[in-house]
Amino acid sequence: MDFSTKVPRQRSESIVPMINVVFLLLIFFLMTSVIKQPAPFELTPPNADQLRMSEGEMAVYVSNDGMVRFDTFENDIAWQRLKGRIDAKTNVKLHVDASLPAPILAQVMAQFRTVGAANVEIITTAK
Repeated sequence: MDFSTKVPRQRSESIVPMINVVFLLLIFFLMTSVIKQPAPFELTPPNADQLRMSEGEMAVYVSNDGMVRFDTFENDIAWQRLKGRIDAKTNVKLHVDASLPAPILAQVMAQFRTVGAANVEIITTAK
């Protein structure tokens, strides 16, 4: 007869449940996040007194020297692409640089009228 006490062996820890949780969180965040195309160039948005969330469907960028960019297209080609995709109900987010001269901004806004855009919102930041 053996009356000695046997030391119970410790169970090894498994990290499989933790890996499962991490992958589930990763899938959750990938499915719920909104993937947005980065700005094609550095912009400093103009300041505004009020902040209002925009619900535009398209983003157009204008640099401080007047270069217009839509998706991967620039200037004239961008305007041609916009003309085919914009109707009177389409909201357009216009990202302009704060140092853009007003006459160039006026030309850009006139060009939006020629392509058929009725709802153009200039994106600003709060002071």
